[in-house]
This record gives sequence, structure tokens and C-alpha cells, in this order.
Amino acid sequence: MEDNYDYLLKVLLIGDSSVGKTSVLLRYTDKCFASQFQTTIGVDFRLSTFQIQGKLVKLQLWDTAGQERYRRIVSSYYRGSHGLIIVYDISNRESFKNVTHWLEESSSRTDPVPKLLIGNKNDLKEQRKVSTDEGRELAEQLGMDFLETSAKNNENIEEAFIRLTNKMLEKKLVVEKNNAKKLGNMGLKEIKPRGWCCV
Repeated sequence: MEDNYDYLLKVLLIGDSSVGKTSVLLRYTDKCFASQFQTTIGVDFRLSTFQIQGKLVKLQLWDTAGQERYRRIVSSYYRGSHGLIIVYDISNRESFKNVTHWLEESSSRTDPVPKLLIGNKNDLKEQRKVSTDEGRELAEQLGMDFLETSAKNNENIEEAFIRLTNKMLEKKLVVEKNNAKKLGNMGLKEIKPRGWCCV
């Protein structure tokens, strides 16, 4: 298959087990929601290609296991990431508390990349344990964008990936511009003609 795209961007979804990372991913890529819960073993992978900012972008989307026993396997997948989505469950306070842990782990394994904090399962209004304001405040403190989503109701799912992709493209274009400037500055210096002496 031809590599028909302008940018290939790698995105990791990280967060505690059972917060709905797989559901968010499947809702986005496969337009479906599985009500039966199935734990991700190690890492799962999906592709999505779409037009944004006049460019054809291919996303490599890596769905990671949240359990401690898979942590070593997952850690090797951080390398080369262009963006991260950290997911917590609004009905599970512990998953919200662990956001900083996931951020620290990712920061120790990747270069600074755009990050998006997602409060998932927004449809569980009655079971809510984390307010929208708390999620937004934490995201601001940690320098991330923030959205609440519902994979079940397909709420803000596409918006989440579009928002992160825009941030990744902005960063990539800035890096490319800076690299072009550096290359331009490495051009040949003008050589001034020397005076010739005749004896």
C-alpha cells in the first residue's frame, strides 16, 4: 500500500485500566461501542487517516494496557510519540488521582509532546466522582488541553482527536520551520574578494 499522506503521527492512549481507552479508540476508528468490557493485553493498534489544515494526516493510535504487570511492555512504546491522550474515568476518583503518575511516567520516556486529558464516561452522570471543573483545573496545572467524553454516546470523541492532531501539527510545523532556518544558516558564507598586490 502506498504511503499517501503528508504527516505520520504516533499517538498513545494511556491511563488506568477500565477507564475506557479502548472504547474511546474504537468509537473513533471503527465508529462502534462494545458494551462488553475486555481488558487490553499489552498494546493494541489502530490507524486513522484524514484531512486537516489542508494536509493528509495518518495517525498511528496505540491503545495501552493500564495494569501494572504490562507496564514494562508499554514503556517501550512511548518512544517516538508525537502526542499523548491521558484518560481517566469520571466515576472513578482513583483513576483521576493517577493522572499525575501517568504524566510523570510519560515525561520520563518521551520528549515534550502535546497532551490531552480526557475525562471519559461522561454519560455516567449519577456515578460522577470527579467534577468537570476539577478535570479542567488539573489539565491547566499540568499544561494540557481538556475534554470530557462519552465513548458510549459518541460525545467529544472526534473532537478529542482533532484537537490533539491540530496541536501536534502546530508543533511539527514549528520544528520544521526551525530546522529549515538552521539549514539556511548553514549555507556558504560570502567570500569577499582579496586585494591583489603587483610587485
